[in-house]
Amino acid sequence: MTIMQCIDLNCDLGEGGAHDSEIMPLISSANIACGGHAGDEATMRATMRLALMHGVAIGAHPGYEDRQHMGRRPMGFSSDAIYDLVRRQLERFVRISNELGADIHHVKAHGALYNQADADSLVANAVTNAIRDMLPQVVIYAPPNGCMMSAAKSADLRFRAEGFIDRRYNADGSLVPRGQAGAVIDDPTAASAQAMEMLLEGKVTSMGGSVVPIKIGTLCVHGDSESVLKILKSTRLALESAGLRVCH
Repeated sequence: MTIMQCIDLNCDLGEGGAHDSEIMPLISSANIACGGHAGDEATMRATMRLALMHGVAIGAHPGYEDRQHMGRRPMGFSSDAIYDLVRRQLERFVRISNELGADIHHVKAHGALYNQADADSLVANAVTNAIRDMLPQVVIYAPPNGCMMSAAKSADLRFRAEGFIDRRYNADGSLVPRGQAGAVIDDPTAASAQAMEMLLEGKVTSMGGSVVPIKIGTLCVHGDSESVLKILKSTRLALESAGLRVCH
């Protein structure tokens, strides 16, 4: 197998976490909350400035406007409602990025919206259409082989398949729900080992022990994890030991 020379390392930021300034130098792409599930115009500006300072690619991270549950509770919205909420958040994000002279590199849906769009073609099409109408030049970050991947290709948008460093997988390739014991990986060694398994072997071991094929182009760690800094440092060390560079 040919080893990649470069891998994108992304993180969800601008969500009120305590370590954004320490995380930014360790990643290559930032998914910045657009004021839906978290954040506001002030946090968007601050996080974009921080990304620009460190040469990190800027991405919009729209989600359900449900701050009480951090956008992680599934919603039964219509396609039109999903289109409107994504477009509304992207419009605000674009306005602020233009003020700062910042390019928008990618868009990644957040939380429940991310998961529902991966599994439901109607949700995926609504999200993708809003992205296409606002930012046709960006890359969409989403899981491999799901509805978002199909929608992005149908809309002729660029796509990058994402794998998670700090989340366990089910046997069908979906993420283990956060409410289930063991769904989140807190141990830096286990997290970096999962990252390298995905990158170098093209697979991930599910929580039940089965092998799931997976092909990815970007790795994600969550910025609100208590172990995020240790996980990022462990993963970067593992990547460098394998001859891989972190870049978007």
